Amino acid sequence: MGGADQIRRWESGALAHAVTDPFGQGPLPWFRGSELYFDDTGHVVPWYVDPALADPALAPGQIPRARGTGGPRTADDVHRQIKGFASTGAVTPGEAIDFHITVDPPQQFSVDVYRIGHYGGDGASKITTSPRLSGIVQPAPLTADRTVSCHHWWLSWRLQVPSYWSVGAYVAVLTTADGYRSHIPFTVRDDHPADLLLLLPDITWQAYNLYPEDGRTGASLYHAWDEEGRLLGEQDAAITVSFDRPYAGAGLPLHVGHAYDFIRWAERYGYDLAYADTRDLHAGRVDPTRYRGLVFPGHDEYWSAPMRRTVERARDHGTSLVFLSANTMYWQVELGPSPSGVDDRLLTCRKRRGPGRPSLWREVDRPEQQLLGIQYAGRVPEPAPLIVRNATHWLWDSTGAAENDELPGLVAGEADRYFPRTQLPEHQDRILLAHSPYRDGEGAKRHQETSLYRAPSGALVFASGTFAWSPALDRPGHVDERVQRATANLLDRICKRD
Repeated sequence: MGGADQIRRWESGALAHAVTDPFGQGPLPWFRGSELYFDDTGHVVPWYVDPALADPALAPGQIPRARGTGGPRTADDVHRQIKGFASTGAVTPGEAIDFHITVDPPQQFSVDVYRIGHYGGDGASKITTSPRLSGIVQPAPLTADRTVSCHHWWLSWRLQVPSYWSVGAYVAVLTTADGYRSHIPFTVRDDHPADLLLLLPDITWQAYNLYPEDGRTGASLYHAWDEEGRLLGEQDAAITVSFDRPYAGAGLPLHVGHAYDFIRWAERYGYDLAYADTRDLHAGRVDPTRYRGLVFPGHDEYWSAPMRRTVERARDHGTSLVFLSANTMYWQVELGPSPSGVDDRLLTCRKRRGPGRPSLWREVDRPEQQLLGIQYAGRVPEPAPLIVRNATHWLWDSTGAAENDELPGLVAGEADRYFPRTQLPEHQDRILLAHSPYRDGEGAKRHQETSLYRAPSGALVFASGTFAWSPALDRPGHVDERVQRATANLLDRICKRD
């Protein structure tokens, strides 16, 4: 690939997490089954780049506009028209959150802050707008051993979060005077009691972050580039990634839509939610035993030992657990301070490289199944139907689902199942609520399962075993009323709602 073509490729692919204008119908990142595809040069492109956005009609240097909007153009990681990150993942009302933003060419910009929710079907509501701010070109990211960090960027805007703001998932939308746009997600949490604590998987989000996705310097725990712009795999990827950097592409993390799908649905039906990030769980900033249930709404693959201990303690205390994705708690990670000494700004996962203990939970004799009831089985190349089992169970009440009914497309992305030779958690009763055949990438027969068990404490632990559960709650084109009703049956029982 020539230089111009290479730049064009990463510009046109820079909408890596493929959002429509997120604040019309709410953030709707793509949902796709396959893991890899090849571009027209024969190069493997990251599985989270959407080829529909690589418009061959674009001239070199031309940036795609957000699909279906005619509105602002999305900034990219090559030109960095506007990109930024927040000083912390979660903030409480009354505290401040700092935004570090680069603008090229230097010009004025503004920040619109939205809260994710149902909002009559809009998906989000604008909460506040910054004054016009002066943008500067920040220094280039620092890299060391493939760790990319922007911790040296100057402060651009400090948001003092008013005491009356609602807890929730927020997005700062950055827009330059000449119409380029990017995003920064953050969370507002507090200590008020609620029925359910929703955990946003910011640790897993960062593991997948390839910023800067420029064909040169970006790195995640999955990918990096060599000097010739070729994309490298896990063996050459970063071991440590930093939270002190923007998210690649449009600035929203991979799979962020899974959490937003659940939030829109749950707030529409009036569930009493508290919010936190998984780093809050890691650091002990939230006490999960105060809630009737913990909800993990999105892909939540990377867990630290303190996270697991805290969640197991909550279950044993009687707090129910709801895992709405698959491949949960697969890798064990460590969190460390940034070069400037701020806690939990560096994420390390050695995977299978280098000295030290293995990073797979199942390889340190603590398989995920001992908490979830099922565990990761593999990728699902093409979506397959979820096959209902034990249809007389209360989870399927009023869904209309009968034994062996097929829920189309509900096994997708990745799948979990029960491993008979792996120890189960202690339980009073246990049931599998789906058993769904599919074929893996080699064409071999596999199966997915959905699990529910009751711990000795009385806590319910549900694991959907598929990526497609949360999108089925509220994502246009993916909604399944049977999944909506089953999820309500589960949460109503946990929350003791009539």
